[in-house]
Amino acid sequence: MSTFPKTNLVALRRKLVDRQLSAVELVQECERRMQRLNPALNAFISWDTERALLAAQQVDLSLPLGGLPIAVKDNICCLGEPTRCASRMLESFVAPYDATAVVRLRTAGAIPFGRANMDEFAMGSAGENSAFGATHNPTDENRVPGGSSSGSAAAVAAGMIPAALGSDTGGSVRQPASHCGVVGLKPTYGRISRYGLVAFASSLDQIGTLTVCVQDAALLLQALCGHDAQDSTSARQPVPDFAAELTDGVRGMRIGLPKEYVSSGNAPEVQAALQSAVDALESQGAEICEISLPHTEAAVASYYIIACAEASSNLARYDGVRYGYRASASSDGTGDIYARSRTLGFGEEVKRRIILGTYVLSGGYYDAYYARAQKVRALVARDFARAFADGVQLILGPVAPTPAPKLHAQDMTPLQIYLADIYTVPANLAGLPAISVPTPQSGLPVGVQLLAPHFEETSLLRGAAALERAWT
Repeated sequence: MSTFPKTNLVALRRKLVDRQLSAVELVQECERRMQRLNPALNAFISWDTERALLAAQQVDLSLPLGGLPIAVKDNICCLGEPTRCASRMLESFVAPYDATAVVRLRTAGAIPFGRANMDEFAMGSAGENSAFGATHNPTDENRVPGGSSSGSAAAVAAGMIPAALGSDTGGSVRQPASHCGVVGLKPTYGRISRYGLVAFASSLDQIGTLTVCVQDAALLLQALCGHDAQDSTSARQPVPDFAAELTDGVRGMRIGLPKEYVSSGNAPEVQAALQSAVDALESQGAEICEISLPHTEAAVASYYIIACAEASSNLARYDGVRYGYRASASSDGTGDIYARSRTLGFGEEVKRRIILGTYVLSGGYYDAYYARAQKVRALVARDFARAFADGVQLILGPVAPTPAPKLHAQDMTPLQIYLADIYTVPANLAGLPAISVPTPQSGLPVGVQLLAPHFEETSLLRGAAALERAWT
Protein backbone atom coordinates (compact mmCIF):
# COMPACT_ATOMS: atom_id res chain seq x y z
CA MET A 1 0.00 0.00 0.00
CA SER A 2 1.04 3.64 -0.31
CA THR A 3 2.59 4.88 2.92
CA PHE A 4 4.50 7.98 3.96
CA PRO A 5 8.28 8.30 4.18
CA LYS A 6 9.50 7.43 7.68
CA THR A 7 11.28 10.29 9.45
CA ASN A 8 13.37 9.55 12.51
CA LEU A 9 13.15 11.36 15.83
CA VAL A 10 16.63 12.84 15.61
CA ALA A 11 15.93 14.49 12.23
CA LEU A 12 12.56 15.80 13.41
CA ARG A 13 14.14 17.10 16.60
CA ARG A 14 16.67 19.07 14.55
CA LYS A 15 13.91 20.63 12.46
CA LEU A 16 11.97 21.60 15.56
CA VAL A 17 14.97 23.20 17.23
CA ASP A 18 15.92 25.03 14.02
CA ARG A 19 12.33 26.31 13.69
CA GLN A 20 11.92 24.66 10.29
CA LEU A 21 8.89 22.92 11.75
CA SER A 22 6.66 23.63 14.75
CA ALA A 23 5.35 21.05 17.20
CA VAL A 24 1.80 22.04 16.24
CA GLU A 25 2.56 21.45 12.55
CA LEU A 26 4.11 18.08 13.35
CA VAL A 27 1.06 16.92 15.30
CA GLN A 28 -1.22 18.13 12.51
CA GLU A 29 0.83 16.24 9.93
CA CYS A 30 0.65 13.04 12.00
CA GLU A 31 -3.10 13.49 12.33
CA ARG A 32 -3.45 13.86 8.55
CA ARG A 33 -1.47 10.66 8.04
CA MET A 34 -3.64 8.84 10.58
CA GLN A 35 -6.79 10.00 8.85
CA ARG A 36 -5.50 8.76 5.50
CA LEU A 37 -3.95 5.44 6.45
CA ASN A 38 -5.71 4.21 9.56
CA PRO A 39 -8.93 3.09 7.81
CA ALA A 40 -6.86 0.50 5.91
CA LEU A 41 -4.31 -0.42 8.58
CA ASN A 42 -6.35 -0.08 11.80
CA ALA A 43 -3.14 0.72 13.69
CA PHE A 44 -4.88 3.15 16.05
CA ILE A 45 -7.96 2.52 18.15
CA SER A 46 -8.31 6.23 18.90
CA TRP A 47 -6.43 9.50 19.10
CA ASP A 48 -7.10 12.86 20.76
CA THR A 49 -5.88 15.59 18.41
CA GLU A 50 -7.16 18.41 20.61
CA ARG A 51 -5.20 17.18 23.62
CA ALA A 52 -2.06 16.66 21.51
CA LEU A 53 -2.30 20.13 19.95
CA LEU A 54 -2.69 21.72 23.39
CA ALA A 55 0.48 19.93 24.52
CA ALA A 56 2.27 21.02 21.32
CA GLN A 57 1.41 24.66 21.97
CA GLN A 58 2.98 24.48 25.42
CA VAL A 59 6.02 22.34 24.60
CA ASP A 60 9.54 23.21 25.74
CA LEU A 61 11.81 22.61 22.73
CA SER A 62 14.90 22.59 24.94
CA LEU A 63 13.90 19.20 26.35
CA PRO A 64 15.37 15.98 24.86
CA LEU A 65 12.11 14.93 23.18
CA GLY A 66 10.56 18.38 22.98
CA GLY A 67 7.65 18.46 20.51
CA LEU A 68 7.93 14.84 19.31
CA PRO A 69 4.65 12.86 19.09
CA ILE A 70 4.88 9.28 20.37
CA ALA A 71 2.12 6.66 20.04
CA VAL A 72 1.27 4.58 23.11
CA LYS A 73 0.08 0.99 23.10
CA ASP A 74 -3.46 0.63 24.43
CA ASN A 75 -2.35 -1.24 27.58
CA ILE A 76 -0.26 1.68 28.93
CA CYS A 77 -2.25 4.22 30.93
CA CYS A 78 -2.56 7.80 29.68
CA LEU A 79 -4.40 10.17 31.99
CA GLY A 80 -7.88 11.04 30.71
CA GLU A 81 -7.68 8.75 27.68
CA PRO A 82 -9.24 5.32 27.05
CA THR A 83 -7.00 2.42 28.08
CA ARG A 84 -8.89 -0.60 26.85
CA CYS A 85 -6.23 -3.22 26.14
CA ALA A 86 -8.15 -3.72 22.87
CA SER A 87 -10.79 -5.58 24.88
CA ARG A 88 -14.51 -5.29 25.31
CA MET A 89 -13.86 -5.94 29.00
CA LEU A 90 -12.37 -2.43 29.35
CA GLU A 91 -14.26 -0.66 26.56
CA SER A 92 -15.49 2.12 28.90
CA PHE A 93 -12.34 2.51 31.02
CA VAL A 94 -10.60 5.90 31.03
CA ALA A 95 -7.21 5.99 32.74
CA PRO A 96 -7.21 8.07 35.96
CA TYR A 97 -3.43 8.47 35.91
CA ASP A 98 -0.36 8.33 33.67
CA ALA A 99 1.90 5.30 33.60
CA THR A 100 5.42 6.13 34.76
CA ALA A 101 6.68 5.63 31.19
CA VAL A 102 4.17 8.21 29.96
CA VAL A 103 5.10 10.61 32.79
CA ARG A 104 8.72 10.34 31.67
CA LEU A 105 7.79 10.94 28.04
CA ARG A 106 5.98 14.11 29.05
CA THR A 107 8.86 15.17 31.31
CA ALA A 108 11.22 14.83 28.34
CA GLY A 109 8.90 17.01 26.24
CA ALA A 110 7.30 14.29 24.11
CA ILE A 111 3.61 14.39 23.17
CA PRO A 112 1.77 11.09 23.71
CA PHE A 113 -0.50 10.86 20.67
CA GLY A 114 -2.66 7.92 19.67
CA ARG A 115 -3.79 4.71 21.35
CA ALA A 116 -2.19 1.93 19.32
CA ASN A 117 -4.15 -1.23 18.52
CA MET A 118 -2.94 -4.53 19.94
CA ASP A 119 -3.85 -8.13 20.60
CA GLU A 120 -6.33 -8.17 23.46
CA PHE A 121 -4.55 -7.90 26.82
CA ALA A 122 -1.30 -8.38 24.85
CA MET A 123 -2.16 -12.03 24.15
CA GLY A 124 -1.26 -12.86 20.58
CA SER A 125 1.43 -12.60 17.95
CA ALA A 126 -0.55 -11.51 14.89
CA GLY A 127 -2.51 -8.39 15.81
CA GLU A 128 -5.73 -10.25 15.06
CA ASN A 129 -7.03 -10.74 18.61
CA SER A 130 -8.43 -7.23 19.10
CA ALA A 131 -12.01 -6.35 19.93
CA PHE A 132 -11.51 -3.38 17.59
CA GLY A 133 -10.49 -5.45 14.58
CA ALA A 134 -7.20 -6.78 13.22
CA THR A 135 -4.23 -4.55 12.42
CA HIS A 136 -2.80 -4.86 8.89
CA ASN A 137 0.82 -4.90 7.78
CA PRO A 138 1.79 -1.71 5.86
CA THR A 139 3.98 -3.71 3.46
CA ASP A 140 1.13 -6.03 2.51
CA GLU A 141 -2.35 -5.44 3.92
CA ASN A 142 -3.11 -9.14 3.57
CA ARG A 143 -0.33 -9.99 6.03
CA VAL A 144 -0.23 -9.75 9.80
CA PRO A 145 1.93 -7.00 11.33
CA GLY A 146 2.90 -9.24 14.24
CA GLY A 147 1.82 -8.80 17.82
CA SER A 148 0.91 -8.02 20.36
CA SER A 149 2.27 -4.49 19.72
CA SER A 150 0.74 -4.61 16.26
CA GLY A 151 -0.56 -1.05 16.05
CA SER A 152 2.65 0.47 17.40
CA ALA A 153 4.79 -1.31 14.79
CA ALA A 154 2.41 -0.71 11.88
CA ALA A 155 2.02 2.99 12.71
CA VAL A 156 5.79 3.58 12.77
CA ALA A 157 6.38 1.47 9.65
CA ALA A 158 3.71 3.36 7.71
CA GLY A 159 5.10 6.75 8.71
CA MET A 160 1.98 7.70 10.65
CA ILE A 161 3.97 8.49 13.80
CA PRO A 162 7.77 8.70 14.29
CA ALA A 163 7.95 6.31 17.27
CA ALA A 164 5.78 4.31 19.64
CA LEU A 165 5.74 2.52 22.97
CA GLY A 166 4.87 -1.16 23.10
CA SER A 167 5.07 -3.95 25.62
CA ASP A 168 7.02 -7.19 25.29
CA THR A 169 6.01 -10.30 27.25
CA GLY A 170 7.38 -12.96 24.91
CA GLY A 171 8.48 -10.98 21.86
CA SER A 172 5.57 -8.57 21.46
CA VAL A 173 7.84 -5.63 20.52
CA ARG A 174 10.55 -7.47 18.59
CA GLN A 175 8.33 -9.75 16.48
CA PRO A 176 6.06 -7.01 15.05
CA ALA A 177 9.17 -4.87 14.52
CA SER A 178 10.61 -7.70 12.41
CA HIS A 179 7.39 -8.21 10.44
CA CYS A 180 6.97 -4.47 9.77
CA GLY A 181 10.61 -3.50 9.13
CA VAL A 182 11.31 -1.22 12.09
CA VAL A 183 13.57 -1.34 15.16
CA GLY A 184 12.06 -2.97 18.26
CA LEU A 185 13.85 -2.75 21.61
CA LYS A 186 13.00 -4.75 24.74
CA PRO A 187 15.20 -3.56 27.60
CA THR A 188 16.28 -5.58 30.64
CA TYR A 189 13.42 -6.55 32.93
CA GLY A 190 13.18 -3.75 35.49
CA ARG A 191 14.97 -1.15 33.38
CA ILE A 192 11.70 0.70 32.56
CA SER A 193 8.98 0.96 35.20
CA ARG A 194 5.89 -1.19 34.65
CA TYR A 195 3.70 1.08 36.79
CA GLY A 196 0.65 1.86 34.69
CA LEU A 197 1.20 -1.06 32.29
CA VAL A 198 -1.86 -3.32 32.48
CA ALA A 199 -0.49 -6.69 33.57
CA PHE A 200 -0.53 -9.79 31.40
CA ALA A 201 2.30 -11.83 32.96
CA SER A 202 3.98 -9.69 35.60
CA SER A 203 7.32 -11.52 35.73
CA LEU A 204 7.72 -11.27 31.95
CA ASP A 205 6.13 -7.96 30.87
CA GLN A 206 8.42 -5.08 29.91
CA ILE A 207 7.69 -1.80 28.16
CA GLY A 208 9.74 -1.33 24.99
CA THR A 209 10.09 0.98 22.01
CA LEU A 210 9.41 0.84 18.26
CA THR A 211 11.38 3.30 16.18
CA VAL A 212 12.67 4.00 12.68
CA CYS A 213 16.34 3.57 13.64
CA VAL A 214 18.66 2.48 16.45
CA GLN A 215 19.61 6.05 17.33
CA ASP A 216 15.94 6.80 18.02
CA ALA A 217 15.70 3.71 20.24
CA ALA A 218 18.62 5.00 22.31
CA LEU A 219 17.03 8.46 22.55
CA LEU A 220 13.69 7.08 23.76
CA LEU A 221 15.29 4.61 26.16
CA GLN A 222 17.27 7.44 27.74
CA ALA A 223 14.04 9.25 28.60
CA LEU A 224 12.18 6.20 29.90
CA CYS A 225 14.71 4.61 32.27
CA GLY A 226 15.26 5.06 35.98
CA HIS A 227 14.14 3.57 39.28
CA ASP A 228 10.49 3.99 40.22
CA ALA A 229 9.37 3.51 43.82
CA GLN A 230 5.84 2.72 42.57
CA ASP A 231 7.08 -0.46 40.86
CA SER A 232 8.54 -3.09 43.19
CA THR A 233 10.34 -4.74 40.25
CA SER A 234 11.98 -1.51 39.10
CA ALA A 235 15.76 -1.89 39.14
CA ARG A 236 18.04 0.44 41.09
CA GLN A 237 20.53 0.76 38.25
CA PRO A 238 22.37 3.83 37.00
CA VAL A 239 21.15 5.14 33.65
CA PRO A 240 24.13 5.42 31.29
CA ASP A 241 24.32 7.48 28.12
CA PHE A 242 22.83 4.89 25.78
CA ALA A 243 23.94 6.74 22.66
CA ALA A 244 27.56 7.10 23.81
CA GLU A 245 28.87 3.99 22.00
CA LEU A 246 26.62 3.94 18.95
CA THR A 247 29.45 4.76 16.57
CA ASP A 248 32.13 2.63 18.26
CA GLY A 249 31.57 -0.37 16.02
CA VAL A 250 32.01 -4.06 16.83
CA ARG A 251 35.68 -4.61 16.03
CA GLY A 252 37.05 -7.19 18.46
CA MET A 253 33.61 -8.02 19.85
CA ARG A 254 32.72 -11.71 20.29
CA ILE A 255 29.19 -12.44 19.14
CA GLY A 256 27.61 -15.84 19.70
CA LEU A 257 25.41 -17.60 17.15
CA PRO A 258 23.47 -20.42 18.85
CA LYS A 259 23.51 -23.60 16.82
CA GLU A 260 19.89 -24.12 17.90
CA TYR A 261 18.93 -20.92 16.04
CA VAL A 262 20.32 -22.06 12.67
CA SER A 263 17.41 -24.39 12.08
CA SER A 264 16.03 -26.18 9.05
CA GLY A 265 12.65 -24.95 10.29
CA ASN A 266 13.53 -21.36 9.39
CA ALA A 267 12.17 -19.94 6.15
CA PRO A 268 14.78 -19.27 3.44
CA GLU A 269 14.29 -15.50 3.89
CA VAL A 270 15.10 -15.83 7.60
CA GLN A 271 18.22 -17.89 6.95
CA ALA A 272 19.33 -15.35 4.37
CA ALA A 273 18.76 -12.49 6.81
CA LEU A 274 20.77 -14.27 9.49
CA GLN A 275 23.65 -14.93 7.09
CA SER A 276 23.55 -11.29 5.98
CA ALA A 277 23.91 -10.24 9.63
CA VAL A 278 26.84 -12.61 10.16
CA ASP A 279 28.58 -11.23 7.06
CA ALA A 280 27.91 -7.63 8.09
CA LEU A 281 29.30 -8.10 11.59
CA GLU A 282 32.36 -10.06 10.44
CA SER A 283 33.13 -7.42 7.82
CA GLN A 284 33.34 -4.87 10.64
CA GLY A 285 35.76 -6.93 12.68
CA ALA A 286 33.47 -8.90 14.99
CA GLU A 287 34.21 -12.53 15.78
CA ILE A 288 31.19 -14.78 15.24
CA CYS A 289 31.44 -17.98 17.25
CA GLU A 290 29.09 -20.91 17.58
CA ILE A 291 27.49 -21.36 20.99
CA SER A 292 24.81 -23.64 22.39
CA LEU A 293 21.62 -22.77 24.25
CA PRO A 294 20.50 -26.35 24.88
CA HIS A 295 17.16 -25.56 26.51
CA THR A 296 15.86 -23.46 23.61
CA GLU A 297 13.27 -26.02 22.54
CA ALA A 298 11.83 -26.20 26.06
CA ALA A 299 11.55 -22.42 26.38
CA VAL A 300 8.22 -22.06 24.55
CA ALA A 301 6.46 -24.65 26.72
CA SER A 302 7.89 -23.09 29.87
CA TYR A 303 6.91 -19.61 28.74
CA TYR A 304 3.30 -20.44 27.92
CA ILE A 305 2.75 -22.28 31.20
CA ILE A 306 4.16 -19.39 33.24
CA ALA A 307 2.53 -16.65 31.15
CA CYS A 308 -0.90 -18.28 31.20
CA ALA A 309 -0.67 -18.97 34.93
CA GLU A 310 0.16 -15.34 35.66
CA ALA A 311 -2.53 -14.16 33.24
CA SER A 312 -5.22 -16.23 34.93
CA SER A 313 -4.27 -14.61 38.22
CA ASN A 314 -3.97 -11.05 36.88
CA LEU A 315 -7.22 -11.19 34.93
CA ALA A 316 -9.25 -12.65 37.81
CA ARG A 317 -10.06 -9.07 38.89
CA TYR A 318 -12.18 -8.53 35.76
CA ASP A 319 -15.36 -10.12 37.03
CA GLY A 320 -18.09 -7.67 36.07
CA VAL A 321 -18.44 -6.44 39.66
CA ARG A 322 -15.15 -4.85 40.68
CA TYR A 323 -13.70 -4.12 37.25
CA GLY A 324 -14.65 -4.22 33.62
CA TYR A 325 -17.61 -5.09 31.44
CA ARG A 326 -20.70 -6.20 33.31
CA ALA A 327 -23.37 -8.41 31.77
CA SER A 328 -26.97 -7.65 32.53
CA ALA A 329 -28.31 -9.10 35.77
CA SER A 330 -30.35 -12.29 35.84
CA SER A 331 -32.20 -14.27 38.44
CA ASP A 332 -29.35 -16.78 38.71
CA GLY A 333 -27.33 -14.69 41.13
CA THR A 334 -23.85 -13.20 41.35
CA GLY A 335 -22.08 -16.28 40.02
CA ASP A 336 -24.00 -16.01 36.78
CA ILE A 337 -23.00 -12.34 36.43
CA TYR A 338 -19.35 -13.33 36.85
CA ALA A 339 -19.61 -16.11 34.26
CA ARG A 340 -21.54 -14.12 31.65
CA SER A 341 -19.46 -10.96 32.09
CA ARG A 342 -16.20 -12.83 31.53
CA THR A 343 -17.66 -14.91 28.69
CA LEU A 344 -18.85 -11.83 26.81
CA GLY A 345 -16.10 -9.44 27.90
CA PHE A 346 -13.06 -11.54 26.93
CA GLY A 347 -12.11 -12.72 23.44
CA GLU A 348 -11.37 -16.33 22.51
CA GLU A 349 -7.58 -16.15 22.88
CA VAL A 350 -7.77 -14.52 26.31
CA LYS A 351 -10.26 -17.14 27.51
CA ARG A 352 -8.04 -19.90 26.14
CA ARG A 353 -5.05 -18.64 28.12
CA ILE A 354 -7.05 -18.08 31.31
CA ILE A 355 -8.29 -21.68 31.12
CA LEU A 356 -4.76 -23.01 30.51
CA GLY A 357 -3.39 -20.92 33.36
CA THR A 358 -6.10 -21.98 35.79
CA TYR A 359 -5.49 -25.61 34.87
CA VAL A 360 -1.72 -25.56 35.48
CA LEU A 361 -2.22 -23.84 38.86
CA SER A 362 -4.97 -26.20 40.02
CA GLY A 363 -4.58 -28.85 42.68
CA GLY A 364 -2.70 -31.89 41.47
CA TYR A 365 -1.20 -30.13 38.46
CA TYR A 366 0.84 -27.30 40.00
CA ASP A 367 3.96 -29.42 40.54
CA ALA A 368 3.58 -31.28 37.26
CA TYR A 369 3.37 -28.13 35.14
CA TYR A 370 3.95 -24.75 36.79
CA ALA A 371 6.77 -25.80 39.14
CA ARG A 372 8.55 -27.67 36.34
CA ALA A 373 8.15 -24.70 34.01
CA GLN A 374 9.86 -22.48 36.56
CA LYS A 375 12.75 -24.96 36.75
CA VAL A 376 13.07 -24.88 32.96
CA ARG A 377 13.04 -21.07 33.12
CA ALA A 378 16.04 -21.22 35.45
CA LEU A 379 17.83 -23.54 33.01
CA VAL A 380 17.16 -21.17 30.09
CA ALA A 381 18.61 -18.28 32.12
CA ARG A 382 21.62 -20.42 33.03
CA ASP A 383 22.29 -21.19 29.35
CA PHE A 384 22.59 -17.47 28.63
CA ALA A 385 24.67 -16.82 31.75
CA ARG A 386 27.17 -19.50 30.72
CA ALA A 387 27.44 -18.10 27.20
CA PHE A 388 28.16 -14.61 28.49
CA ALA A 389 30.55 -15.95 31.15
CA ASP A 390 32.51 -17.67 28.36
CA GLY A 391 33.30 -14.30 26.82
CA VAL A 392 30.43 -13.78 24.38
CA GLN A 393 29.35 -10.12 24.52
CA LEU A 394 26.24 -10.35 22.32
CA ILE A 395 24.10 -13.17 20.93
CA LEU A 396 22.74 -13.08 17.38
CA GLY A 397 19.68 -14.90 16.11
CA PRO A 398 16.45 -14.70 14.15
CA VAL A 399 13.36 -12.98 15.52
CA ALA A 400 10.80 -15.37 14.04
CA PRO A 401 11.09 -18.53 11.93
CA THR A 402 9.17 -16.97 9.01
CA PRO A 403 8.27 -13.56 7.58
CA ALA A 404 4.78 -12.22 8.33
CA PRO A 405 2.13 -14.87 7.60
CA LYS A 406 -1.18 -14.06 5.95
CA LEU A 407 -4.02 -12.61 7.99
CA HIS A 408 -6.54 -15.09 9.35
CA ALA A 409 -4.42 -18.04 8.28
CA GLN A 410 -6.76 -21.01 8.59
CA ASP A 411 -4.03 -23.63 8.36
CA MET A 412 -2.30 -22.68 11.64
CA THR A 413 -3.40 -24.12 14.98
CA PRO A 414 -2.91 -22.16 18.23
CA LEU A 415 0.00 -24.49 19.05
CA GLN A 416 1.75 -23.70 15.75
CA ILE A 417 1.26 -20.01 16.40
CA TYR A 418 2.76 -20.36 19.89
CA LEU A 419 5.79 -22.24 18.54
CA ALA A 420 6.62 -19.27 16.30
CA ASP A 421 7.80 -17.49 19.48
CA ILE A 422 10.74 -19.87 19.92
CA TYR A 423 13.42 -17.21 19.34
CA THR A 424 11.85 -14.37 21.36
CA VAL A 425 10.53 -15.92 24.58
CA PRO A 426 13.98 -16.93 25.97
CA ALA A 427 14.95 -13.27 26.47
CA ASN A 428 11.81 -12.69 28.55
CA LEU A 429 12.32 -15.84 30.60
CA ALA A 430 15.87 -14.70 31.39
CA GLY A 431 15.00 -10.99 31.70
CA LEU A 432 17.61 -10.02 29.09
CA PRO A 433 17.65 -6.96 26.82
CA ALA A 434 17.08 -7.69 23.13
CA ILE A 435 16.59 -5.73 19.94
CA SER A 436 15.19 -6.48 16.47
CA VAL A 437 16.93 -4.77 13.55
CA PRO A 438 15.42 -4.86 10.03
CA THR A 439 17.50 -6.41 7.26
CA PRO A 440 17.73 -4.89 3.74
CA GLN A 441 15.74 -7.54 1.91
CA SER A 442 13.32 -7.06 -0.94
CA GLY A 443 9.83 -8.36 -0.37
CA LEU A 444 8.46 -8.91 3.12
CA PRO A 445 10.45 -7.38 6.00
CA VAL A 446 12.63 -9.70 8.09
CA GLY A 447 14.53 -8.70 11.21
CA VAL A 448 17.41 -10.22 13.10
CA GLN A 449 17.82 -10.14 16.85
CA LEU A 450 20.67 -9.27 19.19
CA LEU A 451 20.67 -10.11 22.92
CA ALA A 452 22.99 -8.79 25.64
CA PRO A 453 23.68 -9.47 29.34
CA HIS A 454 21.49 -7.80 31.94
CA PHE A 455 21.64 -3.99 31.85
CA GLU A 456 24.08 -3.97 28.93
CA GLU A 457 21.78 -1.98 26.63
CA THR A 458 24.71 0.25 25.64
CA SER A 459 26.55 -2.71 24.09
CA LEU A 460 23.30 -4.00 22.59
CA LEU A 461 22.62 -0.69 20.85
CA ARG A 462 26.24 -0.50 19.70
CA GLY A 463 25.91 -3.87 17.96
CA ALA A 464 22.54 -2.96 16.47
CA ALA A 465 23.91 0.35 15.16
CA ALA A 466 26.80 -1.49 13.52
CA LEU A 467 24.36 -3.74 11.68
CA GLU A 468 22.28 -0.76 10.65
CA ARG A 469 25.33 1.09 9.26
CA ALA A 470 26.43 -1.96 7.29
CA TRP A 471 23.03 -2.11 5.59
CA THR A 472 22.52 1.58 4.78
